Amino acid sequence: MADPDLDFTSGDAGASTTYPMQCSALRKNGFVVLKGRPCKIVEMSTSKTGKHGHAKVHLVGIDIFTNKKYEDICPSTHNMDVPNTKRNDYQLVDISEGFLSLMMDNGDVREDLRVPEGDLGKEIESKFAAGEEMLVSAPV
Repeated sequence: MADPDLDFTSGDAGASTTYPMQCSALRKNGFVVLKGRPCKIVEMSTSKTGKHGHAKVHLVGIDIFTNKKYEDICPSTHNMDVPNTKRNDYQLVDISEGFLSLMMDNGDVREDLRVPEGDLGKEIESKFAAGEEMLVSAPV
C-alpha cells in the first residue's frame, strides 16, 4: 500500500532557478548571480594570467529587482550561476489606480503589475497620456 505520509499533490517540475555557466562565457548585458542576487552585467574586465595560473574576471552587476550594484571577481575557468529569466512583451492597454493593464499576444489581460517607480514609470505614464502605443516587457 502507499505510504500515507507521502503527499504528491503539489510540487514543482524540478526546474532550477539558476544554471551554471563558465565565467569567461559571460557577457556584458547578460545576467549572473552576484552575492546571491540576480544581476544584469554592466561592466566586465578580464585580467591576464598571473603566477597562479588563472585569468580573473571582474564583474559589476546591477540587481534586477533593487538596482543595487554588486561586484565579484572569479577565475575565468570557474562556473558562476546564471538566473533563469523569462519575460514577455505586452501591449499597454490602460493605466488605472497605479496598475498597468497589459494585453498578451493571446488576448488575455494582465492587471497585476504596478507602474514602476522613478523615471521609467514617469516615462510610461507620459507616453501613454500622449496616446503613444507601446510594448512593455515584464516578467512572466
